[in-house]
Amino acid sequence: MSRMPDQEKREQSTSKLWDPKFPFRPDKFPFFYGWVIVLVGTIAVIFSIPGQTMGFAVFTDTLIKELDLSRVQLSTAYCVGTVASGLSLPYFGRLYDRIGARRMIVYSSIATGFVLLYLSQVRNLLDCLSSFVSLSRVVIAFVIITLGFFMIRASAQGVLTMTGRNAIGKWFDYNRGKAFALSGVFTAFSFSFAPRGLKWMSDKFGWSGAWVVLGMMTVVIMAGLGWLLFRDNPEECGLIMDGNREEKTKRKIHEDAVAHRDFELCESLRTWSFWAFNLSFSFIALYTTAVTFHIISIGKSLGRNEFEVIGYFVPMAVISVLSNLFMGWVSSRTRLKYLLAAVNTGGVVSVLGVIHLDTDMGVALYIVGNGIAAGGFSCLSGIVWPRFYGRRWLGSVSGVSMSSMVIASGIGPLVFGASFALYDAYMPILWFCSLLPALLLIGSSWADNPQRYSGGI
Repeated sequence: MSRMPDQEKREQSTSKLWDPKFPFRPDKFPFFYGWVIVLVGTIAVIFSIPGQTMGFAVFTDTLIKELDLSRVQLSTAYCVGTVASGLSLPYFGRLYDRIGARRMIVYSSIATGFVLLYLSQVRNLLDCLSSFVSLSRVVIAFVIITLGFFMIRASAQGVLTMTGRNAIGKWFDYNRGKAFALSGVFTAFSFSFAPRGLKWMSDKFGWSGAWVVLGMMTVVIMAGLGWLLFRDNPEECGLIMDGNREEKTKRKIHEDAVAHRDFELCESLRTWSFWAFNLSFSFIALYTTAVTFHIISIGKSLGRNEFEVIGYFVPMAVISVLSNLFMGWVSSRTRLKYLLAAVNTGGVVSVLGVIHLDTDMGVALYIVGNGIAAGGFSCLSGIVWPRFYGRRWLGSVSGVSMSSMVIASGIGPLVFGASFALYDAYMPILWFCSLLPALLLIGSSWADNPQRYSGGI
């Protein structure tokens, strides 16, 4: 008997490693395995926190001091790195469609871990390069941290988040809203308490040590859980979406809640619905990131102290969770364009609240409006793409959307900062921001499910 070539042995070993029925069969679980995907997908989003704005906020002043950069220089590096990472996400979306969620979550977790290790050494890299590179220390520091921002925003905020949310969307149809609502509860509170946890780690291990610990945890825990528990879709495991088909057919479900065919990316981009939702999500990303980034300065300009404005985020998180749960529950019973209208209404109310933050009514409007907008955004951004455009090219479609949101989140703090630098006030940019969700609110009237016009419904 001839021996099998080593290359063929390696290929078979690798193939078995990614077999959806290895090391266990999801179809043998006593409950629907999709709920395991919800758990690990939520954990993946939580592990993206080091690449989110609130994850960097704890280290901002430290980086300014360690790298000898001004606040404007660091903000510019953050913007450049974020925009560059956003431009890379459509490619990663297409890659997701090719290799599936399981490989993608493992690769992005490992990448995120190594990027965090890189960030932990930026001061040492600066000292090393400054000794033999004939450039000013500021230029070298700017390049080093911009590269770090690009990599962490692409791997963590971009790919890790996208993969976790897409995986949940692929396993559910009728219960997709409930799944994202449940996931949103845990992510909302995790994000709310993340700054305190990161500050504790920074105090205990130092800023560099904190990133080392986070990096090692991401590689070991998230990549390990991703390989062990992630599966791309229920069909490859011998299952169907939502679990029991007989039970599902007995449920009352809105006709808009079922995707009858898959849209390629080029088809999706030609529908107004894609742009109505995508632009709305991008505005929320731009506005909430910018206001969060400058909230202390905004509050100070309107007579509110630092501790007071930071305290707004607690009741806001509660409203966000309630909004998330409600929209998740009702999403399978109504058209998503009505929920999009509620999100944009929340955006208008929130901006008006910030404009009048010097009044008690303004504070209430900001908290309630922002909570509704953030909760609805968290829920709808996971539901709409598989529901409107199917699952086959979900990575490509969601990759473009994630790209838009990441780029918007990088631009937001910069334009708000520019408004304050030019006019010594945030009012010009805030009044401009109040117009955008108002226009999108009107545009949401035509954001129907494209399945209606493709012969599906």
